[in-house]
Amino acid sequence: MAEQHFDVWTSGAAYERYMGRWSRLVAREFLAWLDRADALRWLDVGCGTGVLSALVAQRHRPRDVLGCDRSEGFVTAAARAVRGPRFVVGDALALPVRDGAFDVAVSGLTLNFLPEPTAAVRELARAVRPGGLVAAYVWDYGDGMGLLHHFWTAAASADPAAAALDEARRFPDCRPEALHSLWTDAGLNSISTTPVEVPTVFCDFADLWDPFLAGQGPAPGYVASLTPAARDRLRDALRAAVPVAPDGSVPLTARAWAVRGVRP
Repeated sequence: MAEQHFDVWTSGAAYERYMGRWSRLVAREFLAWLDRADALRWLDVGCGTGVLSALVAQRHRPRDVLGCDRSEGFVTAAARAVRGPRFVVGDALALPVRDGAFDVAVSGLTLNFLPEPTAAVRELARAVRPGGLVAAYVWDYGDGMGLLHHFWTAAASADPAAAALDEARRFPDCRPEALHSLWTDAGLNSISTTPVEVPTVFCDFADLWDPFLAGQGPAPGYVASLTPAARDRLRDALRAAVPVAPDGSVPLTARAWAVRGVRP
């Protein structure tokens, strides 16, 4: 099992319960950091359920927003839920757009799941005009994701093979230095990085645990692979590990790293 990954991303509704609600908070801070003007043309690569595209449309009065994702299920969910932006199915490594068609190209929580992140950043750079902005953010799996840290620690305590599936181990490059290098290798200028930290407060343990049962993403995919007895052991270990406030809520935090650069 240690060599198998469970990177399933198909259901928009399941993703929203598992990670979408927190990625929305990060997207708001990310856009504030970019501080772009109105009336620009935006490309959102790995758009998922349309969280980032929707916020761009709400905050920046864009001339155009195109969301692109390889998951037909996500694109369908985004098109149904978000008014204004356009959404298409497409490969981040071969974007279905012409050179220099956009003013800003962004990608949220996607780069680490791609087989060739360097090629993907070059595609983002190709898609913007000279002087255009290329920016992205990824979760800080190593140090900043309380939910996943507690989950994989609990999983490895019951199943040592699960340690190899931990995103902290799988995605060591979700750090500012590695992101800066990706942007440098793509030929971008004026590169900067910043942390984005948001609260992830679950109203109770069920609110935290139930999304792991929907099979969307590496950790829920791992849960789906377990026998009922093993799943119950993992649930109990996780319940014992997470902090619980007097009102029964589970207060955690999540940190992402954001990066931006300009096409020369």
